[in-house]
Amino acid sequence: MLQPFPAEENEAHGLAERMPALLVEAQRVAHTVTHGTHGRRRAGPGETFWQFRHYDQNDSLSGIDWRRSGSSDHLFVREREWEAAHTVWLWVDLSPSMQFRSTLSKTLKESRAVVLALALSELLARGGERVGVMGGYPYTGRNTTHRVAEYLVRDVRRDLSLPPPARLSRFSECLLFSDFLEPLEETSARMEAIASQGVRGHLVQILDPAEETLPYAGRTEFASSEGRIRVIAGRAETLRERYQERLNSHRKALNELARRLHWSFLVHHTDRPAEEVVLAIHNRLAGLETDYRYRAPRPIEGSEAEPGQRS
Repeated sequence: MLQPFPAEENEAHGLAERMPALLVEAQRVAHTVTHGTHGRRRAGPGETFWQFRHYDQNDSLSGIDWRRSGSSDHLFVREREWEAAHTVWLWVDLSPSMQFRSTLSKTLKESRAVVLALALSELLARGGERVGVMGGYPYTGRNTTHRVAEYLVRDVRRDLSLPPPARLSRFSECLLFSDFLEPLEETSARMEAIASQGVRGHLVQILDPAEETLPYAGRTEFASSEGRIRVIAGRAETLRERYQERLNSHRKALNELARRLHWSFLVHHTDRPAEEVVLAIHNRLAGLETDYRYRAPRPIEGSEAEPGQRS
């Protein structure tokens, strides 16, 4: 990804230096989202009654509740809540492209990705889930969020723009936070390798609003965030339409990849509240999937930025 030069706009302090503040922010987000959720409940083996539902042709006859069915013209199945602990794996892209922050946002992409991961770690741990960082081990209990934070600071490789190859337990889930701007072929191969293990995934594409709208005009120098490539555009505004077409095409391909794998795909901009995407993901994990509508970046008064298009 080419970013506007000079690099001073990035203001990328070390993650270890920023982590205490990010932990506080994640706790705040988790506390806010808690009031909008009702916990994570799913059907499965267990002793706690959850709900009645209509009998389906794929259900076993032994699962029919005849007492409830006898008072109706329909057959009902008694579902029980799944009580076994579940593992949710996290991966946060900490590569150089995530260090970008334009003047249209107050937040680095990396910082937002870390806050989202930590806030969800807190929520999931409170619900009794096992939470781990891909490449590491799952954690449980009160200190889960801090242990995830320590792992991100200490052990996560910062030169990887895609999740590392990892052996994950079947029927677990993974939450992947990145700008997902790598070539689609490479991204597809890695996601398919994860899905082939019986893992359900959730892709969260994190972008700065400037990466959506390309609000630059006049002579502009762009520099590669992960290389030494530099490009000078005499009139940057003439690139906007073609750039947005290419970005939208790439996003549609990512969305199609997620659909094909039966995963979910969300887009989040760093000028939007973190609570929006945390609530959406938590609801999807809880089986309370809502309509997470694509939201374009907020228009900036006096900027030449054009509103993003829905993919």
